[in-house]
Amino acid sequence: MPLPPEKVWPWLVRASQWAECCPGISWVRIEGGGTDLEPGAKFRWRISAATLDSEVKEFAEPERLAWSARATGIDAYHAWLIERRPDGCRVLTEETQNGWVARLNNLLRPNSVGEIHDAWLRGLLAKARA
Repeated sequence: MPLPPEKVWPWLVRASQWAECCPGISWVRIEGGGTDLEPGAKFRWRISAATLDSEVKEFAEPERLAWSARATGIDAYHAWLIERRPDGCRVLTEETQNGWVARLNNLLRPNSVGEIHDAWLRGLLAKARA
């Protein structure tokens, strides 16, 4: 992204507005209220057809954010890495999923996770540029 990490990070942790960045996300509720994720934050959210219970596991501003995500048939871990570059930053995202729902989704919609992540990255860039 042609922006410094400090411009991207606030939109990544602003979970209350993820639905504006990623078309697959319907809503996010952070335990205790608030708009932004912080170390150890617990949150519930809906993406595609899954409602997930998550907890922030890694939080190193402005370079790394990761959370666990669980629901019936899904046990996932999603991490983001923001690397500073001379021309801005590189944003990497990686997710692992286990469980019967995750396997079924991969079988029926093998590209869905990658498509959601691509859309999320595009939305993140648009918000950070604004």
